[in-house]
Amino acid sequence: MKYSMNLLLWGTEIDESIFPTLELIKDIGFDGVEVPIFNNNPEHWFKFREKLDALGLACAADTFCGAQHNLISPDAGIRKSGLEFLKSCIDCALVLGASRLMGPFHAALGVFTGKPATQDEWERGIDGIRELSDYAESLDITLGLEYLNRFELYLTSSAEELQRFVKEVNHPNCKIMFDTFHANIEEKRVGEAFHLLKDQLTYIQLSESDRSTPGKGNVDWEGAFQAIKEIGYDGWIGIEAFGTKLPAANIWRKMYESEEKLMREGLAFIKEGLRR
Repeated sequence: MKYSMNLLLWGTEIDESIFPTLELIKDIGFDGVEVPIFNNNPEHWFKFREKLDALGLACAADTFCGAQHNLISPDAGIRKSGLEFLKSCIDCALVLGASRLMGPFHAALGVFTGKPATQDEWERGIDGIRELSDYAESLDITLGLEYLNRFELYLTSSAEELQRFVKEVNHPNCKIMFDTFHANIEEKRVGEAFHLLKDQLTYIQLSESDRSTPGKGNVDWEGAFQAIKEIGYDGWIGIEAFGTKLPAANIWRKMYESEEKLMREGLAFIKEGLRR
């Protein structure tokens, strides 16, 4: 098992100013980081890659799409723009040395029609992700699609829906990234969701119910840890916590004492939970 820290805790503007934070992440005992890609110019990430290599930190990449890059939009121009943006994010992931690009980018975050997803929207999402998977395969990068809760995404908001979506994409480079924050809202039993997705999992984010320190909220941690062990998962596990620096998460108060304490306590809690 390897452990990573998601840099979205420090916002979406990721540059050299966060280098001291990377050093702290390494010192605490993480094996890698998740890097949010919203600056989709590959040139931006070369110095960042040098720092990661110097510290011996592995890397995965994350992103999400807004309305202007919505792969399920009825507007063909918007869908094309979305694919161009996501392909450029894969290019950035390549520069970073990331083997995965993950997130809920098969549809736009926070964009709703007021109705359930239509068959046309579903098929547009399938077509877009299938083309993106082909591009990812050409660069030896795996996609890790993520379902979000019903208040953030309507195309897929449960393990069952995302499993069906990925099965229909039917591509070796299209997998699933699982986040306990959303599962805590949408699943009857978090452990059962792990079992359902076990053959498609490429990454796990362990996130608390209030996006603060793992172990300090009401996620069914015993069920999650037990399921991870039962399915024999031994890949990457990341901590994804948010603060007020990420406006898209709609968190307007600080949910933890300090970033350092969150990381130290969260990592210790997860390691102990998986060791029992």
